Formats: sequence, C-alpha cells, structure tokens
Amino acid sequence: MPDESNVLDQLISRIDDETLRARLAQEVDLLRGSRRFGLVFDRHMPESVRLPDHPIRKGIRVALRDESSAETWTVERFADRTREVAVLSGEGGEHRTTELIVVREFGEPIYPGLRSVERIENGPADAPWHVVINGENFHTLQALRSTHREKVDLIYIDPPYNTGNDGWIYNDRYVDQNDRAKSSKWLSFIERRLMIARDLLKQTGVIIVAIGDDEHHRLRMLLDQVFGDQNFISDVVWQGGRKNDSRFVSNGADYMVIYAINKDAWAVEGVPVKDAPDVHALCSDEIANRGARWRVTKSGVEEVLAQGQKVWHETGGDELEATQLMRNWFREIPKDSPIKAMSRNVYFLPAGQLCSDTDITWPGGGGPTYEVLHPGTGKPVQVPDGGWRYSTPARMQQAIDEGWVIFRQDHTKPIRLKKPLEGVTGSVALSVFERQRTHGSRSLFEPKKQTGVFRDKRFPNPKDPEVLAEWIGLCTPTDAVVLDFFGGSGTTAEVVMRLNERDGGVRQSILVTNNEVGATEAKNLRKNGLHPGDPGWEAFGVFEHVCRPRISTVVTGRRWDGSVYSDGLSTNVEMFDLTYLDPGMVRRGREYESVAPLMWLEGGARGARIKEVPDKGWALTDTYGVLFDIDVLSAFSDAVTNAATNGVPPLVVFVITDSDAEYQQTAERLPVGIETVQLYEDYLSNYTINITGGAR
Repeated sequence: MPDESNVLDQLISRIDDETLRARLAQEVDLLRGSRRFGLVFDRHMPESVRLPDHPIRKGIRVALRDESSAETWTVERFADRTREVAVLSGEGGEHRTTELIVVREFGEPIYPGLRSVERIENGPADAPWHVVINGENFHTLQALRSTHREKVDLIYIDPPYNTGNDGWIYNDRYVDQNDRAKSSKWLSFIERRLMIARDLLKQTGVIIVAIGDDEHHRLRMLLDQVFGDQNFISDVVWQGGRKNDSRFVSNGADYMVIYAINKDAWAVEGVPVKDAPDVHALCSDEIANRGARWRVTKSGVEEVLAQGQKVWHETGGDELEATQLMRNWFREIPKDSPIKAMSRNVYFLPAGQLCSDTDITWPGGGGPTYEVLHPGTGKPVQVPDGGWRYSTPARMQQAIDEGWVIFRQDHTKPIRLKKPLEGVTGSVALSVFERQRTHGSRSLFEPKKQTGVFRDKRFPNPKDPEVLAEWIGLCTPTDAVVLDFFGGSGTTAEVVMRLNERDGGVRQSILVTNNEVGATEAKNLRKNGLHPGDPGWEAFGVFEHVCRPRISTVVTGRRWDGSVYSDGLSTNVEMFDLTYLDPGMVRRGREYESVAPLMWLEGGARGARIKEVPDKGWALTDTYGVLFDIDVLSAFSDAVTNAATNGVPPLVVFVITDSDAEYQQTAERLPVGIETVQLYEDYLSNYTINITGGAR
C-alpha cells in the first residue's frame, strides 16, 4: 500500500501513464519486501542468457553469434519460406539464421524439452536412473518444478563463490573483482534459483549450500529470507588447509550452510508434528529408519538395549562375558548404521546396566586441573592433558562414588567414564571438520599414480567425493532423491552412485550442469575465431569436456581413451541436453519426443520410457502412463485399474487432450490416488506461469 509520506510514493503518484505507474509501484513494494533480514540488493537486476540451441522464430530477440556486436534485435519476419534469412528490427538488417543466436531475459516464457545424448544401462532394471542435464540451470529448475515438486530429499549446491577469480558468468559476461555490483549480481543470481529450488524439497527436505568467505555473510541472510531463519540447522566449517596468501590470518576455511525446508516436520523422538495440513506426518525417527544418519534415534537406542538384555540373560548375569558378546554384536553392525556410533567400548555393570564409555577429559581441552584421589589407594591420580571433564572436585567425587568413573589399578590414569545407555540421545555430526582441499583434485587427476578419472587436469577445485559422501549419507535416506543444480564436474552424481554401492541404497541423483567454458579458455578460443555455439567451442565446455566423460568413466570403468579405470558401478545413468521448444509445435503434438523424457522423470525415472506414440493409442509402464487417444479410454482405464489391483499403480497418468471435459472424464475413470496431468495444456501453462514464480 503506498505511503503518502514517502518521497518515492509521491513521485510515482505523479506519473500519468497508469501502466507505468503501477509497474513502478510494484517494483518498489518488492524492494521493500527484501529488507526483512537487513539484506538490501538490486534483486531485479536483469539477467539474460544466450541459447545456442533455441530455434530462431518471429518475435524472438537475437544477437550475432560471432559476438562482433553486443546489440540485440527482434526477428520481425523471414525473407523467404525457407526461414533461412531473418529480417531484424531497427537497423539490424537481414542475416542468415545460422549467424544469429537467441538471447532471452529471465522472466520471458520458455518451453523446455530434453534430448538424450548418452544412456548407460549398467544396473538393475528396476533401479532408479541417475539423470544429468546439460543446460541453463534456471530453466532446468523450471522444468523440474513441474516434474519434482516436493519430491527432493536433499539439495546440495556449490555455487560460484564470487571471489572475482572464479570466472562465473552473469549476462554472458565474466564477473570480476572490480565490478562494483558483483555482490548484487551474485545475490540476484542465487535468489532466482533458490526461489524455484525451495518448491522442489519435501517437507522433510534439506538444502546444503557450500560457500567461501566472500559471500558467506550475505548467503546466510539470503537463506534466512528464502527458507526462514527458524529452519536454520547448521553453519558447518570445513578447514581445508593453510593459506599463506593472507597478511594476518590463514583463512583456509570454507563453509556449508544447512537449512531445512520445514524443521517442524522433524518431530523428535516420535513426537507428532505440528497440526498443519501442509506438513507431512514424517518425524526424524522415520527418516532415520529410511537410512538417514542425523542422529541415533529412540528406536535405535531401544534396539541396543533389547540386545543388551538378551545377552545379559544368556550369560546368567556375567558382566565380562555379556560385555564381550555385546561388543561382538556391534562388530556385525554395518559401518554406516546410526547405532554404530554407540558401539565404542560398551560395558555392563554388575547390576546388569549397559553403559558406554565417553571421554573423561574436558571437551576441547583446557579443563580444570584439580587434585583427584584414587578411590582404592588414596594416592593422587595423573590429570589428563585436557583437564578433568567436571568443573568442580565435588562433582567429580560424586561421579567416582556412584561408580561411573573407573580407574586403573596402578592408580595413574582414569580408564573410562561410563554412562547408562538409557540416557543416550545419540551422536550428532560436528559442525567443524578438517580435510585438505587437494583430495578432490586428485580424484580427477593424479599425475604420479595415474589413478584419476582423467590423464590431464581439466577442472579446477572439484568437490571432494569423500566429504560429500559423508554429508549426503548423513542427512539422506537410502531411497533419497538428491539434486545438485550447480553440478560442475559431476562429483555429486558420482558420490550418490558410490554411496548406493557402499550401503545397498537406491538413492537417485539429478545433476544439472552447463557447458560453459572457463574465462582463460574462452579468451584463447576467441583468439582462434571460435564463439559460443561453435562445435570447437562447445567441445571445451564443462559438460562435454569434464562432466560427461567423468560420469561415463565412473559407471563403465573405461576412460574415453579406452584405458581401464575401475570395475565400473552397477547403476543406470542417462545424460540429456536441455532443448527449447516452439509452443505451437508442442500444442499440435509435434514435440512429443522432446517432452517424453520430462514425463518419464515425473514418473520417477525408473524402468522403460514411452518414447513414441503407440498404434493402440495408449501406453503404460510400472511408473506412469499416457493416454494419447480418448477413444481408447476404456482399455486404458482397465489397464491402470488392473495395475493398481496388483499393487503397482502408476504414479502419474498423462492425458493428451485439448478438451477439459475429456480430461475430467478420464480422471474420473481412474483409481483414486493417481495423479493426472493434462497435456499439452498443463505443460504450456506451467512454463508460462513459472516466469512469475507460480506452478501447475
């Protein structure tokens, strides 16, 4: 609502053009709304992108492919029926379409499709397929908002750190350290993508964003705005090694900022979630039962205690024998099980109470150093290097008297601090860890041992697979959907695949990368007369030169030069290019081949894909179905009903019809609980609405 005392509102009210006045008032209101957490930036700074594969059509804005001019024009018409020569607006003149490239501002409607470029079937037929998409991530997120709304368990992204040296692109220009608007551009760039990504997370979903010092403080406030400060989980510090380029302090740390989409959906110890219709009735125990390792849950503690009672009775109350049996039982527990954390030096007391050792010393060191006397000999006991755990002698003596602090007979050192497992709430991950950054690079290129994926150095500063494996395994169920839309070299996809091999999980990765060329390489290519869209340029993009050969090598076990890398992985993966479709052609059903992969994705990306229109007018897989011809509705509905009766109903059914009545008729004939989508009307309206942030 306008504030008549505000100078901006007063000036806007004097504008005669009603449309312009309303638009300016709306933009001012949006800017005011961005200040909740003190973060003020030009969030409406325009962002555009060049799309080499977008078809040249009437009304589309274009630029010269050879970059000889920064000017853009609109295609007014074509000079002939072949549509090979476009007539441009203003003084653009006529140009062959091969000389032009489409330029789209974010906010303009786009209609995406997918074109398969490599399909590797190396795993079980019923396993979910991992998906890699090469394309502008903002547009790809729009497509995923249709196929994966509230279906993603974890989003992990490692966006540009905006150091001025990382060569990230905004409006087709590399942003450098001297750009006074670089932080505002970065915030606009990240916020646009986070706003869509938020819609993809389940109510129990989590997002992890890696970041460096330059934008860490701004990112935290931005995430507060997008996800809510009440959903903050942790700001993890990754100490990656010493940096000697600082005059004062070695700033070798990076960060992983973690937020939940809705922490209220994480009821602890089985307590029901808040009574809200949009909150799924999942609690942290249930998530842990599906394989996440955030902490040891109540059910995990109960499992250990039940086993303790069993061995106690089997041994007739022999504390030493029961202790040994309990330790043997823990050895059989898988390493990645949440209850493995409880296995360190378990003991039984004479009364049959199962206990676990904890550190006797002060956490982090520097604890109290008062005198403690051995309860048997009465002589002073050696103080641990870190000091005593308890702050006062009286509290320590109480623990000794109650039998929780156990000493060696030689009265020199305390041996352990016992605590009853009934009070265990479980181990949680530390928010600080140390690992050298060089480990990530060695996984791609190891010049001495020649054990890396590549024989040469192709990608600077790749993510560390072991670090990602630990955190993804920590916070995702074994059947999770994991999304990375700053996929770069493909580390996240590889990590998810290897985690599944390690623990038998069926996690699915969706990786979005692009084919951008690094700033130094781009400069060299331009010197050689190459430009974005040219085959010689695209061959050095991150997707074609790094991500695609890496994923192929990891899965098949063979490098692109034919040499042996490994035994490969038992998994399935398909890689796609994002394409741009003509809405008129979509409406007439001429683009089914490009839309089909999106339908398969929405069905869970499992099993067969319905690639073409069948003669019988309908098709059905184990996960989704398509009705192409309303005249065969009876046969189609019978097939879907039979599948549901046999326990394998499709997740979603697509109905291709322009008639709302026919679509409604089909929906009524299908079993309750199956999602239905009208094509191509829903497809077209979805991406038109998405430009302003809506959804189907």
